[in-house]
Amino acid sequence: MNRLKTLVTAGMVAGGMVLGLSVGTVSAQAKDDLKDVKQDRREIRRDTREIRQDRREIRQDRRALYQDRKAGDKGAVKADLKELRNDKTELREDLKDRRDDVRDLRHDRRDLRRDVRQEHEASPK
Repeated sequence: MNRLKTLVTAGMVAGGMVLGLSVGTVSAQAKDDLKDVKQDRREIRRDTREIRQDRREIRQDRRALYQDRKAGDKGAVKADLKELRNDKTELREDLKDRRDDVRDLRHDRRDLRRDVRQEHEASPK
């Protein structure tokens, strides 16, 4: 009985060592993918903040445009329209950046899932 326990324990330890050696490289890939996922999430949060700020600026520009039109100041109206155009351009760029970051996040998550799946398939059962 003791001999059987010893053999089973030795087999488990050897299997664990083989598993640890084979998983080491895949785990590094999974860690890199996880790091990429976290970075993409940070970029998406940053882009979302920028989009919120751009929308605030557009609201302010529209208020200023309304006030200047009401006052009849043509020079200020022209300047407000230019600011409004510039802010809308920035908003479109930030929306595109966020869309690209979401796409990158989706690809990095897929890579992470694939690496984890390969890690589990490589492990002895």
